[in-house]
Amino acid sequence: MGLGIAITLVIIGCLIGAFGAIYLKKGAKTFSLNISKLIKNYYIMLGVFLYGVSTIIYISALRLGNLSVLYPIVSTTYIFVSILSIKMLGEKMNTYRWIGVGAIILGVSLIGIAG
Repeated sequence: MGLGIAITLVIIGCLIGAFGAIYLKKGAKTFSLNISKLIKNYYIMLGVFLYGVSTIIYISALRLGNLSVLYPIVSTTYIFVSILSIKMLGEKMNTYRWIGVGAIILGVSLIGIAG
């Protein structure tokens, strides 16, 4: 029971973290080390906030499951980022990238079965 909740938390955290990455990318267009400009860069601030939320969820999951099972599941973030970057940023995916996503899904599935 605890492991299932932990895995669910990790996946939720990964999805939130993926949105964080998307917003950091959007904010990177106008990124500046000038503190006042940085604070006004809402995409960067939202991305950092989402990464923080994601980390808190991940830490909570670690209390319930084994790191050796949960940490590889973090790689699902790459899947979420790939899909969100197509939808939200208009990026393109080639065959090799999709093969990589498939390999991640296969790997996480094997860990889930063995977990």
